[in-house]
Amino acid sequence: MNLDKLKTTSGIDVKGKRVLVRADLNVPVSDGRVSDATRLERVVPGLVDLAKRGAKVIVISHFGRPKNGPDSAMSLAPIAQTLGELAGQPVAFSNDCIGDVASLTVATLQDGDIAVLENLRFHTGEEKNDPAFAESLAMLGDIYVGDAFSCAHRAHASTEGVTHHLPSYAGPLLMEEINALRTALEKPQRPTAAVVGGAKVSTKIPVLNNLVAKVDQLIIGGGMANTFLQALGVAVGKSLAEPEFHDIAREIMAEAKLRGCEIVLPVDAVIAREFKAGAANSVVALDAVPDDAMILDVGPASVAAVAKVLATCKTLLWNGPMGAFEIAPFGEGTFALARQAADLTRGGKLVSVAGGGDTVAALNAAGVTSDFTYVSTAGGAFLEWLEGRELPGIVALTRDA
Repeated sequence: MNLDKLKTTSGIDVKGKRVLVRADLNVPVSDGRVSDATRLERVVPGLVDLAKRGAKVIVISHFGRPKNGPDSAMSLAPIAQTLGELAGQPVAFSNDCIGDVASLTVATLQDGDIAVLENLRFHTGEEKNDPAFAESLAMLGDIYVGDAFSCAHRAHASTEGVTHHLPSYAGPLLMEEINALRTALEKPQRPTAAVVGGAKVSTKIPVLNNLVAKVDQLIIGGGMANTFLQALGVAVGKSLAEPEFHDIAREIMAEAKLRGCEIVLPVDAVIAREFKAGAANSVVALDAVPDDAMILDVGPASVAAVAKVLATCKTLLWNGPMGAFEIAPFGEGTFALARQAADLTRGGKLVSVAGGGDTVAALNAAGVTSDFTYVSTAGGAFLEWLEGRELPGIVALTRDA
């Protein structure tokens, strides 16, 4: 991806223009009300900026995974209402995203107005990147703004197809995500470290392969670490592990050594015999994990070792928890390290970039999300970027007009 070719709407005259903005409004809704507006809060400033500059702002998004066309349970109507509350102005809503209904809504907009069109996925043409559907979307706008990094890994009609028909720009939220990831991976202040956790090595092999060539220290935690430890001959009892990936773990460690990347694995563990809240637990050295016990968190010696690494780093990339943080008390290792990274960031000693659903949940639980330099709300797109893959929704925005 030639990211230097990305253009933004900054400085462009949008007054009177119909600006089609692909946002990510896929937020939790309970009893007809938005229960977590974080994503909306992030996208609103860009929408309001366009409106203040006199654009007719037309927001398109998917919501959920409807199976058979329109489904009232997956309507964007309540989300449009919350968006209006956050924007401080009325937001019009269209019951369709293409055709006469959508065209009528757009036609009634005045300069500075904002409208939300109904769920893109009510039409099969969205996920199929159907050219006719993409063209129908494009007919509603004069320019297109891609502002949904979390959807940029999908070549859908609203992320890729529509860019063939309209002058296309990168939105401010998309640029925030890209700039944060470039800061962490392409031009980082060194030394740089990455924390990669989670349950399974199998889901993050490309991430690990890419990062060993990018960072100085790769800190591996969670169930993933058990597979690496097993590959080194450590007995992990009944812990979650993937023995079939031992060879790959050893290959990753060998490649890291060639690249001068230090792999940091746990040196002790919090174990329990039951995976439930409040289960009886203890801390043991890694050579003393009983056959009938599970490793559910990193121990205090592991926390201290990783803390020492973080204290020497200038840049940190974080994806995945160090233990089963969602079940108390097995989040303490993750929370302790998150708090240390937050302290270093607040002190101006560390640039910290984090992302992924479980990561965001863990940082929220630790109460430190706002203290990190940047926390991405993207899931799959964040992971694919870490894998070094091109994201079609971003490549489309770099295409020559």
